Amino acid sequence: MRVCFVSRRFFPAISGMSIYAINLLRQLVAGGRDVTMISQYYGDPERRKVYGGGPPPEVLGVRVIGLEAVGEQDGGDFERDVETIAATIAAEHARAPFDVLHAQYGYPTGWATLIAAQRLGLPCVVSIQGGDGHWVGSCCETHRIAMERVLDHAHAVLIGGASFAGEVHDRLGTAMGRFTIVPGAVDTERFVPGEPAEGPVRLFYHGRVDRRKGVLDMLHALPAVAGDWTCTVSGIGPDLEPARALSTELGLDGRVMFTGYADYDRVPELYRDHDVFVSPTYAEGFSNTILEAMAAGLAVASCRSVGVVDCVRDGENGLLTEAGDVPALTAMLTRLVTDAALRGRLAAAGLAECRRVYSWHAVGRQIQEIYAAVLDALPLSGIDEQIPVTPCRFRSEPHLL
Repeated sequence: MRVCFVSRRFFPAISGMSIYAINLLRQLVAGGRDVTMISQYYGDPERRKVYGGGPPPEVLGVRVIGLEAVGEQDGGDFERDVETIAATIAAEHARAPFDVLHAQYGYPTGWATLIAAQRLGLPCVVSIQGGDGHWVGSCCETHRIAMERVLDHAHAVLIGGASFAGEVHDRLGTAMGRFTIVPGAVDTERFVPGEPAEGPVRLFYHGRVDRRKGVLDMLHALPAVAGDWTCTVSGIGPDLEPARALSTELGLDGRVMFTGYADYDRVPELYRDHDVFVSPTYAEGFSNTILEAMAAGLAVASCRSVGVVDCVRDGENGLLTEAGDVPALTAMLTRLVTDAALRGRLAAAGLAECRRVYSWHAVGRQIQEIYAAVLDALPLSGIDEQIPVTPCRFRSEPHLL
């Protein structure tokens, strides 16, 4: 089977999409699939500072093609990039025909892949993984129409959990029966527990440094957290400098350390060097970082948010509070810092569940079974590729998409 995987973001950009993509690619290669990946990337220095960027690196056993998001960087002209992606898929198909197309993220990559699938008569699978489900389509009519067509016509729509599917249903009207639940996953051979350490309890935030991920709430909560603790903030993002400034303003410089961009190969070691993972996020597609933390033996502190409640149950394999409730976050972190038995119980439960349910071997097998199921699907037809271009807030803040 020849698979064309079309990614919105890939390394060197660090994101949940990059991590999901590299693990899926490895599973496809291990399963004997012939894989081509086409990935967008940022070349613009300012955007690269926010999310990382640059052409995607080689991946063993995968043909990798990078497409700079030129239109997006040039005034937010996403539609120009859509045609570039579709044309690239067609050119690669002419070189060596694909059996299935799989897009990561609904827009622009999912829309471009759906167009290519219709033109080429190929089955199309689309994974909804984050902002595409949370807000893309709320920004303008152009993106709303494109998202609705992707959700309504792709041969399979993969999504991480029931809570996220419900949000997309409520926002865009997609029938719940259109979704196939494919949970997030973690490489349980790379992410393993470290050795216990004496001294302060080591809190850890890792991911995009973005107020939507709750990092500023965490900093506001920390001054009143009781007990002996330190905190590491790992990652880059649009709110890195505001977070640094807030840490200084709150007098946390001696206890909170910002470590910046972390190469993915170093991330398992970072988890092993900590005790509690803090993810006070407002919404996720399905949190890869929470799964990584569980697999590394950390107790998890998070929120009752879309994409989190599908894998974390309060008091059972983690602790949850409401997103944005800083006093409750302070109280939750105090419990974890001062109660070693609680930390140990939650960490053990999370680790056992990760190994049983969320390994990439199981999830990779599920996705390949979906590919096989759509091979004989009727070709797409009658989908109008033309969408009026309307004013969009992402034209002034394109990095949010």
